[in-house]
Amino acid sequence: MFFSIHDLVSDKDILGNDYLCVGKFKAFMKILVCISKTPDTTSKIAFDSDNMHLKEEGVSFIMNPYDEWYALVRGIELREKFGGTVSVMHVGEASSEVIVRKALAIGADQAIRIDSKPKDSNDVATQIAHYAQNQSFDIVFLGKETIDHNGSEVGALLAGMLAIPFISYCTKLDVEGNELSATCEIEGGEVSFKTQLPAVVSAAKGLAEQRIPNMKGIMDAKKKPLEVISPVSANQKVKLVRFEALPPKTAVKLIAPDDIDSLVKILHEEVKVI
Repeated sequence: MFFSIHDLVSDKDILGNDYLCVGKFKAFMKILVCISKTPDTTSKIAFDSDNMHLKEEGVSFIMNPYDEWYALVRGIELREKFGGTVSVMHVGEASSEVIVRKALAIGADQAIRIDSKPKDSNDVATQIAHYAQNQSFDIVFLGKETIDHNGSEVGALLAGMLAIPFISYCTKLDVEGNELSATCEIEGGEVSFKTQLPAVVSAAKGLAEQRIPNMKGIMDAKKKPLEVISPVSANQKVKLVRFEALPPKTAVKLIAPDDIDSLVKILHEEVKVI
């Protein structure tokens, strides 16, 4: 696609960063995607004797699906549409680099790993914000939550630290010029609205379709830059008391269709729903 100089219009985002627009559409996007490492849902989970640490031996770790399937892929789609770059960022130790490389294989251009074991959501958001604050990203994507902690906290914390809009549980997203249009999940339905770039977006199911890295992507990922940077100090807001495993599942109880008294007794005394 070619544009004349008369088609290009200079503009600024709300942080004062220059960019070029082509008609109504941005001609370049700088995108950051934050990715997390989580245990595979099929892994058997166990804790040490004091219930303070997860036993990682024998546990398979994956990229958090909301980060991979929706946040990362939508970022790549926007780069394919407008041009630009997609960077991925991970707060974690060297053992996570295989997951970071997978993000590069799927299509990210470069990666940054902050060499630190995350303490809590505030720590993760602080590390990302410290890096992102001077990088002039148009959109910072991350999944709506991780499948292990289900906290859904980092996006809002990050947006607050960067003082830019936050779009949560986003299922549809489009960009025109310096304006972002989004549709988000809410209880009982959806809400649609527009806001100015830059913004932080937490991705939910429906925002994009999963992509599988092909052989070319896997080979190219080995050549793409992966920068390792040191963490900054961050206040730990949450103190871990202990982990508790879920109680084992009980056997299924079969009740005769006409035995209403037994059903009511179980619902009242055991299940405690009536």
